[in-house]
Amino acid sequence: MSTVPDCKKLVRSPGGLRMVPENGAFNSPFYLDEPQWVPDKECPSCMQCDKKYDFLTRKHHCRRCGRCFCDKCCSKVALPRMCFVDPVRQCGECSLVSQKEMEFYDKQLKVLMGGGSFIVTLGTSKTSETMMCRLSNNHRYLFFDGESHFEVELSRISSMQVLTEESTPEENDIHTYTSLLDSQYISEGGNSRASGMLLHYKPTGSQDPQQSRMEAADDKKAASSWLAAMHKAAKLLYEARDR
Repeated sequence: MSTVPDCKKLVRSPGGLRMVPENGAFNSPFYLDEPQWVPDKECPSCMQCDKKYDFLTRKHHCRRCGRCFCDKCCSKVALPRMCFVDPVRQCGECSLVSQKEMEFYDKQLKVLMGGGSFIVTLGTSKTSETMMCRLSNNHRYLFFDGESHFEVELSRISSMQVLTEESTPEENDIHTYTSLLDSQYISEGGNSRASGMLLHYKPTGSQDPQQSRMEAADDKKAASSWLAAMHKAAKLLYEARDR
């Protein structure tokens, strides 16, 4: 439940110090498990440059993929998806991925927790309500607050679709639906701006699918920024589920 306290503990793993929830069941849905490290005896040389390990050339395991690299082929980079307190050793390929994800943790995550104002319609209802939608502090729920309140657990979301608003000086606005996990999603910087979202999920304690339709309320720019951040979040959720 969303009311469970977000208690955390400091643990030491082979990769370094990590700040994790006391109950692993309450990990962030963006969380990635630490990989199994390639055994030392199976990597006598760097898996990038093939340089042999010796007294001067030390062996390091990438904390993200678990493979072995020499000092020149890895560097220390922040890895918040595995809850490491300090930057940790990562190979060049994994470092690039982690650095791109830092934008989500530094910017988009704050936007999602700050919330956006939407006109929300539940299922086939003919009535709508203006609600503030925001991500919970533990990243596990979307809270919808208005005259009423409900919440959606991210792990129970089956699909998300974004409604984009395309416009040019020569034509009227065109509304199209695009999968939020689709790479063809048109970002805020183009001629199109995200204007709403369709959310398909199963409410907690139920196996019956539900749909919520969200359309930007008065502050359309802020709502569009929130939807763009949700697009980033969907990609991370998809990756975490796929592992």
